[in-house]
Amino acid sequence: MSNYLTDVKTSRDETAWEAEVQAQITAEALAHYRAEALKEITKTAKLDGFRPGKAPEEEIVRVYGEGAILREAVQMAIQHELPELFAAEKLLIIESPRVTTDTPELGKPVKFTARAALAPSVELPDYKKIAKKHTDKKEEISVSDEEHTQALTHLRRERARIDKIEGGTDAQKAAEESRAAELKDLPELDDAFVQSLGYESAEKFTEALRVNIKTEKEMQAAEKRRALILDELVKESKISYPSALREYELDDMEARLKDDLSRIGQTLESYFTQTKKTREQVRADWKDTADKRAKVRLILTEIARKEHIEPDEKSLEHELEHAKKHYPQADPIALRAHISHAMRNDATLRFLEGNAAPVAHTGHDHEH
Repeated sequence: MSNYLTDVKTSRDETAWEAEVQAQITAEALAHYRAEALKEITKTAKLDGFRPGKAPEEEIVRVYGEGAILREAVQMAIQHELPELFAAEKLLIIESPRVTTDTPELGKPVKFTARAALAPSVELPDYKKIAKKHTDKKEEISVSDEEHTQALTHLRRERARIDKIEGGTDAQKAAEESRAAELKDLPELDDAFVQSLGYESAEKFTEALRVNIKTEKEMQAAEKRRALILDELVKESKISYPSALREYELDDMEARLKDDLSRIGQTLESYFTQTKKTREQVRADWKDTADKRAKVRLILTEIARKEHIEPDEKSLEHELEHAKKHYPQADPIALRAHISHAMRNDATLRFLEGNAAPVAHTGHDHEH
């Protein structure tokens, strides 16, 4: 460790997941860095009667003031000594430290405190075993005749509503009448109607409907299974992370809400008024969800790292081109990172489900 620092105390704030260093820059170190600071200031100083870099030191001190030179010296000392100190203490930080110092005086040591967010710590359980437990429970998905009939009836009511609107009935009245109509009075889904939807015959349409219902049910079951796997991984993992990650998730949730509201002509302010809550209260309500999202993000990243999972390069390029058309103003580097991250997460989830085939990105992931 450097001889320039003394009284070094390091600690971890387990709640904020930050490292804190308290130390003193020795009087000798301050004198050393004061000389360095003077050299740097002299190089660029523009003083009347002197060419840049040629003003004598006493003139620099007179014009700039001893205090300013010592503050620069302290800053240089911390920039040089702190990274070495963090490394020696095995404190892996992920941001520039926030530093506070006492007022420096020549010939005296200077105390300072530095705080910085630590890199997340992720200890995973046996994720393959957890995933297998849930994927082995796959239930057989089928479509009952009742479900099929209900879907057909819903479509017949939809057709009745559209027919009424096309016949001049007010939209709300048409909806009410089609809901109240008896089954025998609803229009049939005959060949002529299903052909307008692109199907060969009513029989082919009802077959396709059954397949579509089954596909929808399979997707819902898969989503539920994914949620159960992730819930258990969050519960069984040991994770510490800096509060900035949770704030990132809260910002993302707020951005999505703002986007959803703008689609229906509303604003965040009107939402806060309706819910009788402040922005701070809403974000406080979201805290647990944001915590879970941050943990899921870290878990999937760590599994991807361990299993060397990366998105398929061709699919990534294809999706990037597609996204650039939708978001021409977006920073291409940030866009690529966002899409790559989403695709890697999806590939990791597919890996957990026992499906190793690469998958193209989905439109849903392009949001925000």
